[in-house]
Amino acid sequence: MANIKSAIKRVRINNESREKNQSMRAEMRSHIKKVDALVEKNDVESAKDALKTAVRKIDKAVQKGLIHENNGSRQKARLTKKVNSLSA
Repeated sequence: MANIKSAIKRVRINNESREKNQSMRAEMRSHIKKVDALVEKNDVESAKDALKTAVRKIDKAVQKGLIHENNGSRQKARLTKKVNSLSA
């Protein structure tokens, strides 16, 4: 364990940040899985609504630096492609 006051604070801040990041990443992944499940059920309208929220969560994760910008773009493109294939 750290002895210096600033190091103790850094440990505390890092732990708080890690917990926040983990919950945000888990929430993003849950929304992605929800879209995939709705695509499997062929539920077009619900899938479109879920896609909107999933894209919002992915964008927020990119903005916060949780995932790389290219990774976020790739995930959004794949989800959009799946949802659009239902309509066609």
